[in-house]
Amino acid sequence: MDQLSATTLLPDRFQGTRDDVSEQLGVVWSQMKAPVIVPLLSIAVAICLAMSLMLFIERVYMGIVIVLIKLFGRKPEKRYKWEPMKDDVELGNSAYPMVLVQIPMYNEREVYQLSIGAACGLSWPSDRIIIQVLDDSTDPTIKDLVELECQRWASKGINIKYEIRDNRNGYKAGALKEGMKHSYVKQCDYVAIFDADFQPEPDFLWRTVPFLVHNPEIALVQSRWKFVNADECLMTRMQEMSLDYHFTVEQEVGSSTYAFFGFNGTAGVWRIAALNEAGGWKDRTTVEDMDLAVRASLKGWKFVYLGDLKVKNELPSTLKAYRYQQHRWSCGPANLFRKMVMEIVRNKKVSMWKKVHVIYSFFIVRKLVAHIVTFVFYCVVLPATVLVPEVEVPKWGAVYIPSIITILNAVGTPRSLHLMVFWILFENVMSLHRTKATFIGLLEADRVNEWIVTEKLGDALKVKASAKAPKKPRFKIGERLHLLELGAGAFLFFCGCYDVSFGRNHYFIYLYLQAIAFFIVGFGYIGTFVPN
Repeated sequence: MDQLSATTLLPDRFQGTRDDVSEQLGVVWSQMKAPVIVPLLSIAVAICLAMSLMLFIERVYMGIVIVLIKLFGRKPEKRYKWEPMKDDVELGNSAYPMVLVQIPMYNEREVYQLSIGAACGLSWPSDRIIIQVLDDSTDPTIKDLVELECQRWASKGINIKYEIRDNRNGYKAGALKEGMKHSYVKQCDYVAIFDADFQPEPDFLWRTVPFLVHNPEIALVQSRWKFVNADECLMTRMQEMSLDYHFTVEQEVGSSTYAFFGFNGTAGVWRIAALNEAGGWKDRTTVEDMDLAVRASLKGWKFVYLGDLKVKNELPSTLKAYRYQQHRWSCGPANLFRKMVMEIVRNKKVSMWKKVHVIYSFFIVRKLVAHIVTFVFYCVVLPATVLVPEVEVPKWGAVYIPSIITILNAVGTPRSLHLMVFWILFENVMSLHRTKATFIGLLEADRVNEWIVTEKLGDALKVKASAKAPKKPRFKIGERLHLLELGAGAFLFFCGCYDVSFGRNHYFIYLYLQAIAFFIVGFGYIGTFVPN
C-alpha cells in the first residue's frame, strides 16, 4: 500500500507505452471513439443537416418569390397610393409636411462634412425641414469641427440644429431618443435618419415622403444602400456580395409579401406617430433599429422598401472595424429574439402568418441558424468526420445544398460571380465571430451590449497616399494576430492532412483552402491597412 505499482494504476494495455504520449493518446482515442465520439458526432451531423435544410428551404422560397416579384409583381408606387407632392396656391409651403432629418455621429472626422452637406442639400421647402446633427463625439477637436460645419450651413439659411449630450447613454438609440425630445420636433410629421457616412441624393424626400402622406398605414419607407468603396479591396467586394443579397432579396421579399422587414438603421423615413406608438427608441440591445421595426410591426404598421432608391455610403474596409460591426449585427438580433419572442407570440394585432414569418424566417433562420450552421457544420463537424470515418455526411448535405445556397446568395451581385469561391471562404471565416456573437446574445453573456462605432475612412487614405511616406509603417504583432482564426486554421489544416493520408472523401481540397483563408485573416492580411 505504501508504494503503488504502475500496474495498479494503469490498464495492462498501457504497460510498456506509458512513456510514449502519442501511443497513449491513440489508445484513449480508440477507447472513447465508439461509445462517445461517434454517437455525439452523429447527433451533431443530424442537427447540422436539419439546420442546412431549414436554410435551404428559406433560400429557395425567397428565390422563387423574388423571381415572381420581378416577373409579375407591382412596384411600390403601384401597390400603394403614390402621387408627387404639389404646390398649393392657398396654403403655400404649409401644404408640405414638416420633416426632421437626424444625423447621429461619434468622432466622425473623415465623413462629417459629407453627411451634413448631403443632408443640407436635400430638396424640400426650406421652412418645412429641420436638419438635426446629434454629436456624441468625445474628441473636443472633432466636436468643434462639426459645430463649425453646422454654423457654416446655418449662415447659408439652412435650418440646422447642433445638439450634444453630456453622456453617451444608450449610444445611437440614446442620441436619437434625446433628439426627439426637443420642442421644435413636435411640429414635425416625419423623421429621416442618416448615419454619418450616408449621402442621400437631393430628391430623396420627394421620392419617399409621398408614400407616408398618401398611405396612413405605412410607418417606414426604407431605401437601398449603394457602396462607394466596394472596389477598395477584396474584403469590401465580399461585403458587397453579402449585403446586395440582403437588399435585393430579403428586403424586397419582406416588403412585398408581409409589409415587414428589418429597418436598416439609416437611409429611411419614419412616421413620427408610428415611432412614438411603438414606444420610441430603446437601447436594450445593439440593434435599436430592428427593435423599433419589430415593435412597430406588432402594432399593425406596414413598411415599404424602395429598391431603386439608393443612398451612397461606405463599407468598413479594415478588418478590425468589420469584426466589430459583425459582432454587433449578430449579437443584437439574437439578444432581441430572446427578449421579444414571447411578446410576438402573445400579440393579437397581427396575423398568425406574420408571426411565423417574424419568428421563424426573420429571426430563427436568418439571424440564428444561418450563422451557427455555417461555422459549426462547415468548419467543425464536417472536418471532424474526416477523423471519424464511421460518421458519414451524405453528399446532398455536404455538396449539393451548400452549393445551391451559395449560388442563390451570389446572384445579388452578378459582377462578382467570379469571386464566389473567395466569398465562400471569407464568409466561413467570419461565421466564427458571428456564431460567437450569436451565442453571446442568446445567453446575454459579456459583450452583449458592446457598441463600438464602425470606423469610416472617407478620403483619408487617398490623402495619406498622396503624401510622401518617409518610411514604411510598422504594425505591432499583437494587432495583427487573431488567435481564434489561427486555431481554426490549424484544426482544418490537420484534418486536411489526415484526409490526404487516411481519408476517402477528398475533403482535403476544401479543408486546405479554408485553412489558408483562416490563416490569412488570422495573420491580419486582409482589408485596408491604416497606419497609426
